[in-house]
Amino acid sequence: MAVRFFRLRLLLFTAALVVLLFLTRSWWLAGLGYALVHDDGPAKADIAVVLAGDSYGHRIVKGAELVRAGWVPLVLVSGPAGAYGLHESDLAIPFAVRQGFPAEWFIAFPHSATSTHEEAALILEELRRRKVNSFLLVTSTYHTARARRIFLAAERASGGGPPMRTVAAPDEFFHPDSWWRSRQGQKIAFMEWTKTIATVFGL
Repeated sequence: MAVRFFRLRLLLFTAALVVLLFLTRSWWLAGLGYALVHDDGPAKADIAVVLAGDSYGHRIVKGAELVRAGWVPLVLVSGPAGAYGLHESDLAIPFAVRQGFPAEWFIAFPHSATSTHEEAALILEELRRRKVNSFLLVTSTYHTARARRIFLAAERASGGGPPMRTVAAPDEFFHPDSWWRSRQGQKIAFMEWTKTIATVFGL
């Protein structure tokens, strides 16, 4: 009898928890979305760094807008290899020029990194070579929090680095307060949370 009573209580508790989660889904799902975002906003800096991984061009356009607004004089465009024999910067900069931004605003930085961790180490080395004293890190909204943690860890591992502010570029498929309402938003959130958890475990 005691075992049956315990199982019944457990079943009722589980059912109540499921109902509660369903009724409050907009709140905690939005929390999961906002937890991926860290946007410091722009400030005066030596350069903007646009991370790779955005085939729609939102990141490089955001970097160009920072130059146009007077926050930075130049944009360093990260360019890993792999796009049909080209580096991503080979495609991103001409795209920005077609949007009306001057080519001289951009510095291509081709490399062979295959992850944000590797990308961060190479970019920080390049910034040190260029004697950069401060920079704006530009990436997609959903990628900002993880990218910031990776860059800060890379700076610590290399004995320090220039001050950094993270600036979010918009993404039409991911909005932190409604990402679960589209399949593409769900895929982005799932992949970013998977990578975030992997980063925590050093993977």
